[in-house]
Amino acid sequence: QVRLVESGGDSVQGGGSLRLSCAASGFVTNRRYCMGWFRQAPGKEREGVSTIWRGSGVANYADSVKGRFTIFQGNAKNTLYLQMNSTKPEDTAMYYCAARAASDGSCPLSSVAFPYWGQGTQVTVSS
Repeated sequence: QVRLVESGGDSVQGGGSLRLSCAASGFVTNRRYCMGWFRQAPGKEREGVSTIWRGSGVANYADSVKGRFTIFQGNAKNTLYLQMNSTKPEDTAMYYCAARAASDGSCPLSSVAFPYWGQGTQVTVSS
């Protein structure tokens, strides 16, 4: 059972930077995993922000964050980060870390594909 714990959420002024962290455990050896960051604003559906193959580090980004956000892993591949730069008020949301065992070779930006979730961390960007 994969366990995920996010941290780093905060209030920041627009244009500022923030780094989110996700401590992960419970991975099965020799199984491929895809990990990702998702967000959900009040009254809106959960949307994919970025996903990454655990190990290789190949990443995928939503168009709304390309060039501003960077997803990366710690050296031991048990910590996932999201570096948020040039933040905008529309980035305000609860941010969730998620993981899936990707036996189908897929690392999508679709939340329905991910069975493992953290509790979320709140990011608020003021104008």
